[in-house]
Amino acid sequence: MSKADTEYKRSWVSIIVMTVLCIIWLIPTVGLLVTSFRNIDLINSSGWWTGLLGPFTAENYAGVFAKTDMGTSFINSIAVAVPATIIPITLAAFAAYAFTFLEFKGRDFLFVSIVAVMVVPIQVALQPMLDMLGPRGINISGQYLAVWLLHAGFGMPLAIYTLRNYMTTLPRSIIESAKVDGASHFQTFWRLVFPMSTPAIAGFAILQFLWVWNDLLIAMMFLKPQNATVIVSLSSIMGTQGQGWELLTAGAFISMLVPMLIFFSMQRFFVRGMTSGAVKG
Repeated sequence: MSKADTEYKRSWVSIIVMTVLCIIWLIPTVGLLVTSFRNIDLINSSGWWTGLLGPFTAENYAGVFAKTDMGTSFINSIAVAVPATIIPITLAAFAAYAFTFLEFKGRDFLFVSIVAVMVVPIQVALQPMLDMLGPRGINISGQYLAVWLLHAGFGMPLAIYTLRNYMTTLPRSIIESAKVDGASHFQTFWRLVFPMSTPAIAGFAILQFLWVWNDLLIAMMFLKPQNATVIVSLSSIMGTQGQGWELLTAGAFISMLVPMLIFFSMQRFFVRGMTSGAVKG
């Protein structure tokens, strides 16, 4: 057996451990799925594992659509999530290019300052943002624009850090060749760097989209009720005394449809984008 075969020989211990971890991770999701197909009497009288073989009912899913305008909520979520994903990634890609391939005064200090912003909790900025975006400021609170700006601002530090680390792994000889051929920085970015950074961009796009789609706090505070997203609509299903909570199990799986579609369609980029450049920066 060659040295390479020895180094990359599969470890059965690792396989078993990962399998067990995956099963443990999936148990709550399976329990949620089974519960979403059980009526409230069975849910209150027995554990979800007793319902693995039935009986099943779709009344919880019917109740979700009866109590919420799910179609409008899905459109609102898409109207929030898509721009709030594209805007920070586009701006962060330009910034990452500058931090990687341009020389300017204070570059390292500015980059460290941007990365340091990642440790600031969102909750700390909510009151200042309410003042700035509300009637006492530019008065756009309640509109999609306010949510786009907030998600872009909170998402850009991590995007810049991730994309910059990825771009440092790109061959500088290609960039230098483009410069010798007379290409501007704008042309170099769009024709060379951006296409080569597709794995990192797609990987972060998945994270950003999932974060925005599942956001409750910002959507609840900065959007009008008629612009409520799926998550906000689901949070209003329960009554003041907790009645109707069984509908949330069905609503959870309805809200998962779009994120799952996005993730599985782009998962081949996810690992490449998140690991490339992880140890170089």
